[in-house]
Amino acid sequence: MRSERGRTTLRCAVYTRVSTEHGLEQEFNSLDNQREASEAYVKSQAHEGWKLIRTRYDDGGYSGGSMERPALKRLLDDVRAHRVDVIVVYKVDRLTRSLADFAKLVELSSGIVRLGHAGVQHDEQHGTVDPQRASVLRPV
Repeated sequence: MRSERGRTTLRCAVYTRVSTEHGLEQEFNSLDNQREASEAYVKSQAHEGWKLIRTRYDDGGYSGGSMERPALKRLLDDVRAHRVDVIVVYKVDRLTRSLADFAKLVELSSGIVRLGHAGVQHDEQHGTVDPQRASVLRPV
């Protein structure tokens, strides 16, 4: 967390994941879709001091049932090093599909991570974004 001109800036990281490599070779794929929707949400929170960081945390072809994912490991290292203030995910299951692993994520962060619903939920059938629903992890 940084302060610019009396206003707190929250550095936001977007984490994306898909379980298979199918379709990743396409010019615009599921990771891009998740990123686009999440970035739009971060922009919608600019009035709250949210600012997107440039570092990408994309795990294409990795199951959410395992914590052994390179981008997730880098992201958690950056949270611990205080380089990331907010983690934005398309949906919670992009971060993990295991409640036990989610609890481990909170524990690994020394309890400084909290989960809220304030992000984006993409309606794949209609291609719309609802900024009233989604998942944000915010170290406090």
